[in-house]
Amino acid sequence: MSDITITPGDPRDPQATALLEQSHALMQSLFDPEDNHFLEIGALCVPSIQFFVAREDDVTLGCAAIANKGNYGEIKSLFVSPTARGKGISHLLMQALDTAARTQGLLALKLETGDKLTEAHSLYRAHGFEDCEPFGDYEANKSSIFMTKSLN
Repeated sequence: MSDITITPGDPRDPQATALLEQSHALMQSLFDPEDNHFLEIGALCVPSIQFFVAREDDVTLGCAAIANKGNYGEIKSLFVSPTARGKGISHLLMQALDTAARTQGLLALKLETGDKLTEAHSLYRAHGFEDCEPFGDYEANKSSIFMTKSLN
């Protein structure tokens, strides 16, 4: 078995786009439209966002994005192909996001996630995240959970 590598990527790469489309379809199946906060692929292609891919051989198995919000980074996307789960890819992507935030001198990482995504909640808590109040432009709603992690 080959090693899994995490590298900067492009959301417009066909394999990355396919993963993002799977993620978006899942979110649309679980949550009402007004409670979906994922970014469209084009919105991930801006200078304030770093996008990472997890690859094994030449296959993209996961992706993640972090937006620089000034003094904190917001995790905007994290998705691993269902066929590749259980390999630790989500943990590797979380480490890449943490490193990117620290490299940029950000003081915290924050995220919004859906209340039904219990495996994601466990992942975030394993990486030091705690529940917090809504931040940025978010407002409290019935299906969002907000989390933060200090980088100090």
